[in-house]
Amino acid sequence: MEQEKLERLETYLEATGLESVWFARPNAFAWLTGGSNVVDRETDAGVAAVGYDGEDVTVLTDTIEAPRIADEELPDLEGAAVESYPWYESSLAEALADRVDAPAAADVDVPGFDRVDPTPLRQPLTETDRERYRQLSRQTADAVEAVCRELQPGDREHEVASALLVALSARKIEAPVVLVGGAERAQRHRHYTPTDAELGEYALVSVTTQRRGLHASCSRTVAFDPPAWLEERTGYAARVETTALAATREAAASGGTAGDVFGEIQNAYDAVGFDGEWERHHQGGAAGFSGREWIATPDHEASVEAPMAYAWNPTIQGAKSEDTVLVDDGGEGSEAFDILTETGDWPTETVRAVGSDLELERPAVLSLES
Repeated sequence: MEQEKLERLETYLEATGLESVWFARPNAFAWLTGGSNVVDRETDAGVAAVGYDGEDVTVLTDTIEAPRIADEELPDLEGAAVESYPWYESSLAEALADRVDAPAAADVDVPGFDRVDPTPLRQPLTETDRERYRQLSRQTADAVEAVCRELQPGDREHEVASALLVALSARKIEAPVVLVGGAERAQRHRHYTPTDAELGEYALVSVTTQRRGLHASCSRTVAFDPPAWLEERTGYAARVETTALAATREAAASGGTAGDVFGEIQNAYDAVGFDGEWERHHQGGAAGFSGREWIATPDHEASVEAPMAYAWNPTIQGAKSEDTVLVDDGGEGSEAFDILTETGDWPTETVRAVGSDLELERPAVLSLES
């Protein structure tokens, strides 16, 4: 168990006057335990809750799941108590309400409990989380790029999506978001959910993956016989993304907000000649134990933390730039940015942020013979 996380929970309990705090949502459960409480992916809560009372960590689940949870899903909680209740007598929320008498909070509705938002508790990322993130992100990019290199114009979007899921699963990675857009649909829609359409002149591939609660996002563009504007627009989107990263670092250092970063994103769109393009798609935000811990909007007051992962995803009609990047609170210039979903095996171009000296290598369009 990471002491830093327990200290955050102790601070929370002291500030609220509560005796314990409980997490049953999968991403919060994974944040504290390093394991999964998911069986049915269509429910908001998992099959187990993990709680901390200032001294001990306890996991509560039903009698079906208790042996498996204890054996397989608590890599960071050696020695933690696993308590169970008969599966046929009550729900997880009811079992929590029955067993916890003192004032408590949970991230799901529990009778008599306060509600806790775990998002601020998960920021910034701990050292252990950052190392896991590097492994997940690199393997995500390896899988995506391997599939992309094999694409052909006649491939259908859903076939590519299936190949991505197989490649990711082979690396023990889940993919809650898989987007594959051929040339026609990538120009019409910002969320190009896979269909039976052929790729055609080029393809945009975007994923958000998950392992042990952490989420990584990246996008890649593959061209066969692309429109003349594709490389230029991809470069412009990359410049907006780089501007967002520069603004993120500045906001983290100065106590700025997500809204401050969003203002710089708007300015960057203006500078590259696509005023108002930001209105057509969300621009991303902080990443971690959710695909986005928060999504930036104008005047958004979420604090910008470091070290923390960010996945900015600007789009310009038919083009996109997106990677998961760890923005550090140390280092200068490009050293403050660890591009987690980078493999070194994909073509890149040097991109300079608008209004900043920051230059980063960003993914370019991969050209394949059609």
